[in-house]
Amino acid sequence: MAKVKGTSFVHRHAASLAVVPVMLIALVFYFGSAVWSMVMSMTASKIFPDMTFVGMKQYIRLFSDALWALSLSNLGWYALGSLGSLVLGFFLAVMLESNLAGERFFKTVFLYPMAVSLIITGLVWQWLFNPSMGLQQFFRDLGLQDFDFNLVGKKETVMWALVIASIWQSTGFYMVLSSAGIKGIDSEVWAASRIDGISKLRMYIEVIIPMMKFTFLTSFVLLSIGAVKAYDIIVAMTNGGPGGHSELPSYYIVDMYVNRQNIGMGAAGSTILLALVLGFILLFAAINLLSKKKE
Repeated sequence: MAKVKGTSFVHRHAASLAVVPVMLIALVFYFGSAVWSMVMSMTASKIFPDMTFVGMKQYIRLFSDALWALSLSNLGWYALGSLGSLVLGFFLAVMLESNLAGERFFKTVFLYPMAVSLIITGLVWQWLFNPSMGLQQFFRDLGLQDFDFNLVGKKETVMWALVIASIWQSTGFYMVLSSAGIKGIDSEVWAASRIDGISKLRMYIEVIIPMMKFTFLTSFVLLSIGAVKAYDIIVAMTNGGPGGHSELPSYYIVDMYVNRQNIGMGAAGSTILLALVLGFILLFAAINLLSKKKE
């Protein structure tokens, strides 16, 4: 009888039991790593862990580092520039939802960059921006000797190079999200607009875009988190140069762990990044809750 009960319990909770290993892995490696970083950020750890408690000293040193301040500034510009992928993705979704011929083909083409890793994306764009064999050299070979397209070699333009590569890689993803949001609009709304004679432009501005606020909010949160954790594309394109003007916090932290061998400051930077991500998630949850209450 006991054996039957045991088997019955397994059958009843098979789905839940299947998730347990994944939850344990997440608990140990994700939550555990986060706690470890917070603990290490308050110790005197350098090359090796040193459990000597130093309080907020590592955070003070971190925010006293001009390179960390520059990486935070770069993060702001990178996130702001990456909004272009959201805007362009929505524009493409609108164009493709207008019953254009070859809609599926174009969706596949625009979504294809998402199948390419950020490392490959970075290498391709590094080649395109390379002044000796990229677009600059190509146009100079055509006779345009004054053509200048060395974005990655100048501190004033290197972040634009990263933004352009990021927009190319992620626009297809936000196009699909926007397309799903547009398709989710009730057909009666479109029918009413046609009856009232409302132009498509006005329809999108006054009706469709406000109705897609949760789609845009979700996209914004995903984009923000993607900007916070951006690392691969920097390694492939600029390696933090020139002079650290393309460093983002994620790159700074890895560099602090691996090259500068300062576990304490690296852990402090990791904790700050974790706080930023949690802030975005809490902001999204708060806006979502307020919107539901208003409705």
